[in-house]
Amino acid sequence: MFSTFINAFKIKDLRKKILYTLLLIVVYRLGSAIPIPGVNLVAWGQATERLSAMSDFMSLMSGSAFSQFTIFAMGISPYITASIILQLLTIAIPALEKMSKEEDGRQKIERITRYAGVGLAVVQAIGIVLSYNNALGTGGSIVSGTGWTFVLRLAIIAICAAAGTAFLMWLGERITEKGIGNGISMLIFASIVSRVPDFIKERINAIAANPGSVWTWVILVLTIAVILALIGFVVYIDKAVRKIPVQYAKRVVGRKMYGGQNTHLPLKANANGVLPLIFAMTIMQFPEMIMQFFKPGGSFMNFWYRWMVSSPKVYADGVYQATSVVKAAGVTYTGIQYAPFVYYVIYFLLIIAFGYFYTSITFNPAEMSKNLQQNGGFIPGIRPGKPTGEYLGKISNRLTLFGSLFLAVIAIVPTIILNMMGVTNMFGATSVLIMVSVALETTEQLESQMLMRHYKGFLN
Repeated sequence: MFSTFINAFKIKDLRKKILYTLLLIVVYRLGSAIPIPGVNLVAWGQATERLSAMSDFMSLMSGSAFSQFTIFAMGISPYITASIILQLLTIAIPALEKMSKEEDGRQKIERITRYAGVGLAVVQAIGIVLSYNNALGTGGSIVSGTGWTFVLRLAIIAICAAAGTAFLMWLGERITEKGIGNGISMLIFASIVSRVPDFIKERINAIAANPGSVWTWVILVLTIAVILALIGFVVYIDKAVRKIPVQYAKRVVGRKMYGGQNTHLPLKANANGVLPLIFAMTIMQFPEMIMQFFKPGGSFMNFWYRWMVSSPKVYADGVYQATSVVKAAGVTYTGIQYAPFVYYVIYFLLIIAFGYFYTSITFNPAEMSKNLQQNGGFIPGIRPGKPTGEYLGKISNRLTLFGSLFLAVIAIVPTIILNMMGVTNMFGATSVLIMVSVALETTEQLESQMLMRHYKGFLN
Protein backbone atom coordinates (compact mmCIF):
# COMPACT_ATOMS: atom_id res chain seq x y z
CA MET A 1 0.00 0.00 0.00
CA PHE A 2 2.78 2.43 0.92
CA SER A 3 4.68 1.65 -2.29
CA THR A 4 1.50 2.43 -4.25
CA PHE A 5 1.24 5.89 -2.69
CA ILE A 6 4.96 6.54 -3.25
CA ASN A 7 4.72 5.53 -6.91
CA ALA A 8 1.53 7.55 -7.39
CA PHE A 9 3.21 10.60 -5.87
CA LYS A 10 5.82 10.48 -8.66
CA ILE A 11 3.10 11.09 -11.29
CA LYS A 12 2.31 14.79 -11.58
CA ASP A 13 -1.49 14.71 -11.99
CA LEU A 14 -1.90 12.00 -9.33
CA ARG A 15 0.33 13.99 -6.99
CA LYS A 16 -1.98 16.99 -7.46
CA LYS A 17 -5.01 14.83 -6.65
CA ILE A 18 -3.38 13.42 -3.52
CA LEU A 19 -2.31 16.87 -2.28
CA TYR A 20 -5.75 18.27 -3.10
CA THR A 21 -7.39 15.50 -1.05
CA LEU A 22 -5.01 16.05 1.87
CA LEU A 23 -5.66 19.81 1.75
CA LEU A 24 -9.42 19.33 2.00
CA ILE A 25 -8.95 16.87 4.87
CA VAL A 26 -6.82 19.50 6.67
CA VAL A 27 -9.63 22.03 6.11
CA TYR A 28 -12.06 19.52 7.60
CA ARG A 29 -9.88 19.00 10.67
CA LEU A 30 -9.40 22.77 11.12
CA GLY A 31 -13.17 23.29 10.96
CA SER A 32 -13.55 20.59 13.60
CA ALA A 33 -11.80 22.93 16.05
CA ILE A 34 -14.17 25.92 15.56
CA PRO A 35 -16.81 25.81 18.32
CA ILE A 36 -20.45 26.73 17.81
CA PRO A 37 -21.31 29.88 19.81
CA GLY A 38 -23.73 29.79 22.72
CA VAL A 39 -22.83 26.35 24.09
CA ASN A 40 -21.51 25.63 27.58
CA LEU A 41 -18.75 23.15 26.72
CA VAL A 42 -18.26 22.05 30.34
CA ALA A 43 -21.93 21.04 30.63
CA TRP A 44 -21.73 19.51 27.16
CA GLY A 45 -18.83 17.29 28.24
CA GLN A 46 -20.81 16.08 31.25
CA ALA A 47 -23.82 15.26 29.06
CA THR A 48 -21.77 13.32 26.49
CA GLU A 49 -20.45 11.11 29.29
CA ARG A 50 -23.98 10.28 30.44
CA LEU A 51 -25.37 9.63 26.96
CA SER A 52 -22.35 7.64 25.81
CA ALA A 53 -24.13 5.50 23.17
CA MET A 54 -25.22 8.48 21.09
CA SER A 55 -21.98 10.34 21.79
CA ASP A 56 -19.83 7.41 20.66
CA PHE A 57 -21.75 7.04 17.40
CA MET A 58 -21.63 10.75 16.60
CA SER A 59 -17.95 10.91 17.52
CA LEU A 60 -17.26 7.99 15.20
CA MET A 61 -18.85 9.87 12.29
CA SER A 62 -17.41 13.31 13.13
CA GLY A 63 -14.25 12.69 15.16
CA SER A 64 -13.56 15.14 17.96
CA ALA A 65 -15.95 17.67 16.39
CA PHE A 66 -18.91 16.27 18.33
CA SER A 67 -17.21 16.02 21.72
CA GLN A 68 -16.15 19.68 21.37
CA PHE A 69 -19.43 20.64 19.65
CA THR A 70 -17.85 22.49 16.76
CA ILE A 71 -19.41 23.55 13.44
CA PHE A 72 -18.86 20.01 12.09
CA ALA A 73 -20.42 18.36 15.15
CA MET A 74 -23.20 16.68 13.15
CA GLY A 75 -20.65 15.35 10.68
CA ILE A 76 -21.77 13.76 7.44
CA SER A 77 -24.29 11.39 9.07
CA PRO A 78 -27.41 13.53 8.22
CA TYR A 79 -26.50 13.27 4.54
CA ILE A 80 -26.02 9.49 4.85
CA THR A 81 -29.41 9.17 6.57
CA ALA A 82 -31.07 11.28 3.86
CA SER A 83 -29.40 9.17 1.17
CA ILE A 84 -30.74 5.96 2.73
CA ILE A 85 -34.26 7.41 2.98
CA LEU A 86 -34.24 8.58 -0.66
CA GLN A 87 -32.95 5.24 -1.92
CA LEU A 88 -35.69 3.40 -0.04
CA LEU A 89 -38.33 5.83 -1.37
CA THR A 90 -36.97 5.32 -4.89
CA ILE A 91 -38.00 1.67 -4.68
CA ALA A 92 -41.39 2.44 -3.07
CA ILE A 93 -42.46 5.44 -5.23
CA PRO A 94 -42.72 4.82 -9.02
CA ALA A 95 -42.13 8.51 -9.89
CA LEU A 96 -38.80 8.51 -8.06
CA GLU A 97 -37.86 5.18 -9.61
CA LYS A 98 -38.49 6.67 -13.06
CA MET A 99 -36.38 9.72 -12.18
CA SER A 100 -33.50 7.52 -11.01
CA LYS A 101 -33.21 5.98 -14.48
CA GLU A 102 -32.64 9.36 -16.16
CA GLU A 103 -29.56 11.56 -15.90
CA ASP A 104 -31.55 14.72 -15.07
CA GLY A 105 -33.69 12.75 -12.66
CA ARG A 106 -30.66 11.43 -10.78
CA GLN A 107 -29.38 14.99 -10.43
CA LYS A 108 -32.74 16.08 -9.01
CA ILE A 109 -32.71 13.20 -6.53
CA GLU A 110 -29.19 14.17 -5.49
CA ARG A 111 -30.33 17.78 -4.90
CA ILE A 112 -33.28 16.54 -2.84
CA THR A 113 -30.87 14.37 -0.84
CA ARG A 114 -28.67 17.38 -0.08
CA TYR A 115 -31.61 19.50 1.07
CA ALA A 116 -32.94 16.62 3.16
CA GLY A 117 -29.47 16.17 4.70
CA VAL A 118 -29.34 19.84 5.72
CA GLY A 119 -32.87 19.59 7.17
CA LEU A 120 -31.95 16.48 9.15
CA ALA A 121 -28.86 18.29 10.45
CA VAL A 122 -31.14 21.03 11.85
CA VAL A 123 -33.49 18.50 13.46
CA GLN A 124 -30.59 16.46 14.79
CA ALA A 125 -28.75 19.46 16.28
CA ILE A 126 -31.84 20.79 18.07
CA GLY A 127 -32.87 17.33 19.26
CA ILE A 128 -29.43 16.48 20.64
CA VAL A 129 -29.04 19.80 22.46
CA LEU A 130 -32.51 19.51 24.07
CA SER A 131 -31.91 15.87 24.97
CA TYR A 132 -28.54 16.62 26.53
CA ASN A 133 -30.10 19.44 28.51
CA ASN A 134 -32.64 16.96 29.87
CA ALA A 135 -29.87 14.47 30.60
CA LEU A 136 -28.25 16.95 32.95
CA GLY A 137 -31.60 17.66 34.55
CA THR A 138 -30.96 21.41 34.66
CA GLY A 139 -33.11 22.54 31.74
CA GLY A 140 -30.79 25.20 30.34
CA SER A 141 -27.29 24.25 31.44
CA ILE A 142 -25.86 23.63 27.96
CA VAL A 143 -27.70 26.55 26.35
CA SER A 144 -28.42 29.33 28.82
CA GLY A 145 -31.30 31.78 28.70
CA THR A 146 -35.07 31.60 28.78
CA GLY A 147 -37.91 32.41 26.41
CA TRP A 148 -36.94 33.99 23.11
CA THR A 149 -33.30 34.26 24.16
CA PHE A 150 -33.11 30.48 24.48
CA VAL A 151 -34.94 30.00 21.16
CA LEU A 152 -32.58 32.43 19.38
CA ARG A 153 -29.47 30.67 20.67
CA LEU A 154 -30.95 27.32 19.73
CA ALA A 155 -31.61 28.67 16.22
CA ILE A 156 -27.98 29.85 15.93
CA ILE A 157 -26.78 26.38 16.93
CA ALA A 158 -29.07 24.75 14.34
CA ILE A 159 -27.94 27.12 11.56
CA CYS A 160 -24.24 26.57 12.36
CA ALA A 161 -24.65 22.79 12.49
CA ALA A 162 -26.61 22.74 9.21
CA ALA A 163 -24.01 24.96 7.53
CA GLY A 164 -21.26 22.63 8.74
CA THR A 165 -23.01 19.57 7.29
CA ALA A 166 -23.64 21.37 3.99
CA PHE A 167 -19.96 22.34 3.80
CA LEU A 168 -18.92 18.73 4.48
CA MET A 169 -21.19 17.54 1.65
CA TRP A 170 -19.44 20.02 -0.63
CA LEU A 171 -16.01 18.84 0.58
CA GLY A 172 -16.97 15.23 -0.08
CA GLU A 173 -18.11 16.02 -3.61
CA ARG A 174 -14.90 17.93 -4.36
CA ILE A 175 -12.77 15.01 -3.11
CA THR A 176 -14.72 12.54 -5.27
CA GLU A 177 -14.54 14.80 -8.32
CA LYS A 178 -10.99 16.18 -8.13
CA GLY A 179 -9.23 14.11 -5.49
CA ILE A 180 -8.61 10.46 -4.66
CA GLY A 181 -11.20 8.04 -3.31
CA ASN A 182 -14.84 8.45 -2.35
CA GLY A 183 -15.27 11.82 -0.64
CA ILE A 184 -17.77 10.73 2.01
CA SER A 185 -15.70 7.68 2.90
CA MET A 186 -12.53 9.78 3.13
CA LEU A 187 -14.19 12.21 5.57
CA ILE A 188 -15.36 9.32 7.78
CA PHE A 189 -11.85 7.82 7.51
CA ALA A 190 -10.32 11.11 8.68
CA SER A 191 -12.78 11.27 11.59
CA ILE A 192 -11.83 7.79 12.80
CA VAL A 193 -8.08 8.35 12.38
CA SER A 194 -8.37 11.53 14.45
CA ARG A 195 -9.52 9.37 17.38
CA VAL A 196 -6.53 7.04 17.27
CA PRO A 197 -4.45 9.30 19.60
CA ASP A 198 -7.31 9.28 22.14
CA PHE A 199 -7.41 5.48 22.00
CA ILE A 200 -3.64 5.25 22.55
CA LYS A 201 -3.85 7.77 25.39
CA GLU A 202 -6.65 5.76 27.03
CA ARG A 203 -4.55 2.58 26.94
CA ILE A 204 -1.46 4.39 28.31
CA ASN A 205 -3.50 5.90 31.16
CA ALA A 206 -4.91 2.46 31.99
CA ILE A 207 -1.40 1.04 32.24
CA ALA A 208 -0.15 4.03 34.24
CA ALA A 209 -3.03 3.70 36.71
CA ASN A 210 -2.18 0.04 37.39
CA PRO A 211 1.47 -0.49 36.35
CA GLY A 212 1.80 -3.69 38.33
CA SER A 213 -1.46 -5.26 37.15
CA VAL A 214 -0.93 -8.27 34.89
CA TRP A 215 -4.53 -8.05 33.66
CA THR A 216 -3.92 -4.53 32.30
CA TRP A 217 -1.07 -5.81 30.13
CA VAL A 218 -3.10 -8.85 29.08
CA ILE A 219 -5.91 -6.57 27.91
CA LEU A 220 -3.41 -4.46 25.93
CA VAL A 221 -1.90 -7.51 24.22
CA LEU A 222 -5.31 -9.03 23.48
CA THR A 223 -6.59 -5.71 22.11
CA ILE A 224 -3.62 -5.42 19.74
CA ALA A 225 -4.05 -9.08 18.72
CA VAL A 226 -7.77 -8.60 17.97
CA ILE A 227 -7.09 -5.46 15.91
CA LEU A 228 -4.26 -7.08 13.92
CA ALA A 229 -6.34 -10.20 13.27
CA LEU A 230 -9.22 -7.99 12.20
CA ILE A 231 -7.01 -6.06 9.76
CA GLY A 232 -5.60 -9.26 8.26
CA PHE A 233 -9.05 -10.83 7.90
CA VAL A 234 -10.53 -7.71 6.29
CA VAL A 235 -7.66 -7.46 3.78
CA TYR A 236 -7.96 -11.18 2.92
CA ILE A 237 -11.71 -11.02 2.28
CA ASP A 238 -11.50 -7.69 0.45
CA LYS A 239 -9.02 -9.18 -2.04
CA ALA A 240 -11.05 -12.38 -2.52
CA VAL A 241 -12.89 -12.72 -5.85
CA ARG A 242 -15.05 -15.32 -7.55
CA LYS A 243 -13.72 -15.81 -11.09
CA ILE A 244 -16.47 -16.81 -13.52
CA PRO A 245 -14.97 -18.22 -16.76
CA VAL A 246 -16.02 -16.40 -19.94
CA GLN A 247 -15.28 -17.39 -23.55
CA TYR A 248 -15.60 -15.16 -26.60
CA ALA A 249 -16.60 -16.66 -29.92
CA LYS A 250 -14.38 -16.12 -32.92
CA ARG A 251 -15.56 -13.50 -35.39
CA VAL A 252 -14.26 -12.80 -38.88
CA VAL A 253 -14.28 -9.14 -39.91
CA GLY A 254 -12.92 -8.69 -43.42
CA ARG A 255 -9.76 -10.73 -43.58
CA LYS A 256 -9.08 -10.62 -39.84
CA MET A 257 -10.31 -12.89 -37.08
CA TYR A 258 -11.27 -11.43 -33.70
CA GLY A 259 -12.17 -12.98 -30.35
CA GLY A 260 -11.78 -16.56 -29.39
CA GLN A 261 -9.97 -15.85 -26.15
CA ASN A 262 -10.75 -17.24 -22.72
CA THR A 263 -11.01 -14.87 -19.79
CA HIS A 264 -12.95 -14.54 -16.56
CA LEU A 265 -15.45 -12.23 -14.93
CA PRO A 266 -14.26 -11.27 -11.41
CA LEU A 267 -16.95 -10.80 -8.75
CA LYS A 268 -15.64 -9.60 -5.39
CA ALA A 269 -16.56 -11.53 -2.27
CA ASN A 270 -17.47 -8.27 -0.54
CA ALA A 271 -18.36 -5.98 -3.44
CA ASN A 272 -20.38 -3.59 -1.27
CA GLY A 273 -17.43 -2.64 0.91
CA VAL A 274 -18.35 -1.10 4.23
CA LEU A 275 -21.47 0.81 3.08
CA PRO A 276 -24.06 -1.72 4.42
CA LEU A 277 -22.40 -1.41 7.83
CA ILE A 278 -22.54 2.39 7.78
CA PHE A 279 -26.18 2.32 6.63
CA ALA A 280 -27.13 -0.12 9.42
CA MET A 281 -25.35 1.98 12.06
CA THR A 282 -27.17 5.10 10.90
CA ILE A 283 -30.58 3.43 10.92
CA MET A 284 -30.00 2.00 14.42
CA GLN A 285 -29.25 5.47 15.77
CA PHE A 286 -31.97 7.37 13.88
CA PRO A 287 -34.90 6.48 16.24
CA GLU A 288 -32.80 7.55 19.22
CA MET A 289 -32.29 10.94 17.56
CA ILE A 290 -36.05 11.33 17.14
CA MET A 291 -36.76 10.32 20.76
CA GLN A 292 -34.53 13.10 22.00
CA PHE A 293 -37.46 15.48 21.50
CA PHE A 294 -39.57 13.61 24.08
CA LYS A 295 -39.42 13.82 27.84
CA PRO A 296 -37.26 11.04 29.32
CA GLY A 297 -38.75 8.44 31.63
CA GLY A 298 -41.64 7.33 29.40
CA SER A 299 -42.43 3.64 28.98
CA PHE A 300 -41.39 3.52 25.33
CA MET A 301 -38.11 5.34 25.96
CA ASN A 302 -37.40 3.05 28.92
CA PHE A 303 -38.00 0.03 26.67
CA TRP A 304 -35.78 1.45 23.94
CA TYR A 305 -32.83 2.27 26.22
CA ARG A 306 -33.06 -1.15 27.84
CA TRP A 307 -33.25 -3.32 24.71
CA MET A 308 -32.43 -1.33 21.57
CA VAL A 309 -29.07 0.34 22.30
CA SER A 310 -25.56 -1.06 22.40
CA SER A 311 -25.11 0.04 26.03
CA PRO A 312 -28.38 -0.63 27.95
CA LYS A 313 -29.47 2.10 30.36
CA VAL A 314 -31.99 2.45 33.17
CA TYR A 315 -33.88 5.64 34.06
CA ALA A 316 -32.79 6.57 37.57
CA ASP A 317 -32.36 9.88 39.41
CA GLY A 318 -33.88 11.80 36.50
CA VAL A 319 -31.45 10.55 33.83
CA TYR A 320 -30.61 7.41 31.87
CA GLN A 321 -27.59 5.71 33.39
CA ALA A 322 -25.55 2.67 32.39
CA THR A 323 -26.92 -0.53 33.90
CA SER A 324 -23.45 -1.41 35.19
CA VAL A 325 -23.47 1.52 37.63
CA VAL A 326 -27.15 1.92 38.56
CA LYS A 327 -28.38 0.53 41.85
CA ALA A 328 -31.84 1.36 43.08
CA ALA A 329 -33.96 -0.15 45.88
CA GLY A 330 -31.26 -2.73 46.53
CA VAL A 331 -31.36 -4.01 42.94
CA THR A 332 -28.30 -3.88 40.66
CA TYR A 333 -29.22 -3.78 36.98
CA THR A 334 -26.75 -6.27 35.55
CA GLY A 335 -26.87 -9.72 33.99
CA ILE A 336 -28.09 -11.27 30.79
CA GLN A 337 -31.47 -9.55 30.99
CA TYR A 338 -29.69 -6.24 30.39
CA ALA A 339 -27.24 -7.50 27.78
CA PRO A 340 -27.64 -5.76 24.38
CA PHE A 341 -28.40 -8.99 22.48
CA VAL A 342 -31.61 -7.57 20.94
CA TYR A 343 -29.62 -4.62 19.60
CA TYR A 344 -27.01 -6.87 18.05
CA VAL A 345 -29.60 -9.22 16.49
CA ILE A 346 -31.34 -6.30 14.77
CA TYR A 347 -27.97 -4.79 13.82
CA PHE A 348 -26.97 -8.15 12.32
CA LEU A 349 -30.15 -8.41 10.26
CA LEU A 350 -29.92 -4.80 9.06
CA ILE A 351 -26.37 -5.31 7.77
CA ILE A 352 -27.51 -8.32 5.73
CA ALA A 353 -30.62 -6.48 4.46
CA PHE A 354 -28.63 -3.43 3.37
CA GLY A 355 -26.06 -5.71 1.73
CA TYR A 356 -28.76 -7.12 -0.57
CA PHE A 357 -30.34 -3.70 -1.00
CA TYR A 358 -27.08 -2.08 -2.11
CA THR A 359 -26.28 -5.00 -4.43
CA SER A 360 -29.68 -4.63 -6.13
CA ILE A 361 -28.77 -1.01 -6.90
CA THR A 362 -25.19 -1.47 -8.06
CA PHE A 363 -25.28 -4.88 -9.80
CA ASN A 364 -27.58 -5.70 -12.72
CA PRO A 365 -27.07 -9.32 -13.87
CA ALA A 366 -29.52 -8.93 -16.79
CA GLU A 367 -27.57 -5.94 -18.14
CA MET A 368 -24.26 -7.76 -17.70
CA SER A 369 -25.64 -10.80 -19.53
CA LYS A 370 -26.82 -8.55 -22.35
CA ASN A 371 -23.38 -6.94 -22.68
CA LEU A 372 -21.69 -10.36 -22.78
CA GLN A 373 -24.03 -11.57 -25.51
CA GLN A 374 -23.57 -8.43 -27.60
CA ASN A 375 -19.79 -8.86 -27.47
CA GLY A 376 -19.92 -12.55 -28.37
CA GLY A 377 -19.14 -13.75 -24.86
CA PHE A 378 -20.70 -16.62 -22.98
CA ILE A 379 -20.20 -18.66 -19.82
CA PRO A 380 -19.31 -22.29 -20.60
CA GLY A 381 -22.26 -24.58 -19.90
CA ILE A 382 -24.73 -21.66 -19.58
CA ARG A 383 -26.92 -20.50 -22.47
CA PRO A 384 -26.59 -16.80 -23.41
CA GLY A 385 -29.36 -14.38 -22.57
CA LYS A 386 -31.78 -14.92 -19.68
CA PRO A 387 -30.13 -18.13 -18.33
CA THR A 388 -26.81 -16.27 -18.07
CA GLY A 389 -28.50 -13.43 -16.19
CA GLU A 390 -30.13 -15.89 -13.80
CA TYR A 391 -26.82 -17.63 -13.23
CA LEU A 392 -25.00 -14.35 -12.53
CA GLY A 393 -27.85 -13.31 -10.21
CA LYS A 394 -27.56 -16.57 -8.25
CA ILE A 395 -23.79 -16.18 -7.89
CA SER A 396 -24.25 -12.52 -6.87
CA ASN A 397 -26.82 -13.45 -4.20
CA ARG A 398 -24.46 -16.02 -2.70
CA LEU A 399 -21.55 -13.58 -2.66
CA THR A 400 -23.77 -10.87 -1.17
CA LEU A 401 -24.83 -13.22 1.62
CA PHE A 402 -21.20 -14.13 2.30
CA GLY A 403 -20.08 -10.47 2.23
CA SER A 404 -22.94 -9.35 4.48
CA LEU A 405 -22.30 -12.15 6.98
CA PHE A 406 -18.62 -11.21 6.95
CA LEU A 407 -19.44 -7.56 7.73
CA ALA A 408 -21.93 -8.49 10.44
CA VAL A 409 -19.63 -10.96 12.20
CA ILE A 410 -16.53 -8.79 11.92
CA ALA A 411 -18.40 -5.74 13.27
CA ILE A 412 -20.18 -7.46 16.17
CA VAL A 413 -18.02 -10.31 17.50
CA PRO A 414 -14.75 -8.34 18.05
CA THR A 415 -16.76 -5.48 19.58
CA ILE A 416 -18.32 -7.85 22.11
CA ILE A 417 -14.88 -9.30 22.91
CA LEU A 418 -13.35 -5.85 23.39
CA ASN A 419 -16.29 -4.76 25.58
CA MET A 420 -15.84 -7.86 27.76
CA MET A 421 -12.21 -6.80 28.26
CA GLY A 422 -13.31 -3.29 29.22
CA VAL A 423 -12.22 -1.62 25.98
CA THR A 424 -15.34 0.45 25.39
CA ASN A 425 -13.73 3.18 23.30
CA MET A 426 -15.59 3.56 20.00
CA PHE A 427 -12.26 2.99 18.24
CA GLY A 428 -12.95 -0.70 18.01
CA ALA A 429 -13.84 -3.33 15.45
CA THR A 430 -16.22 -1.13 13.45
CA SER A 431 -13.68 1.69 13.25
CA VAL A 432 -10.88 -0.64 12.15
CA LEU A 433 -13.15 -2.21 9.54
CA ILE A 434 -14.08 1.17 8.05
CA MET A 435 -10.48 2.41 8.04
CA VAL A 436 -9.06 -0.70 6.38
CA SER A 437 -11.86 -0.84 3.78
CA VAL A 438 -11.45 2.83 2.83
CA ALA A 439 -7.66 2.49 2.68
CA LEU A 440 -7.90 -0.55 0.39
CA GLU A 441 -10.51 1.13 -1.81
CA THR A 442 -8.31 4.22 -2.20
CA THR A 443 -5.23 2.09 -2.93
CA GLU A 444 -7.09 0.17 -5.63
CA GLN A 445 -8.22 3.43 -7.23
CA LEU A 446 -4.64 4.70 -7.29
CA GLU A 447 -3.42 1.44 -8.82
CA SER A 448 -6.08 1.55 -11.54
CA GLN A 449 -5.26 5.16 -12.40
CA MET A 450 -1.54 4.39 -12.56
CA LEU A 451 -2.25 1.39 -14.78
CA MET A 452 -4.41 3.52 -17.07
CA ARG A 453 -1.62 6.10 -17.42
CA HIS A 454 0.90 3.35 -18.07
CA TYR A 455 -1.10 1.97 -20.98
CA LYS A 456 -1.82 5.46 -22.27
CA GLY A 457 1.89 6.25 -22.38
CA PHE A 458 2.60 2.89 -24.04
CA LEU A 459 0.04 3.47 -26.78
CA ASN A 460 1.23 7.02 -27.42
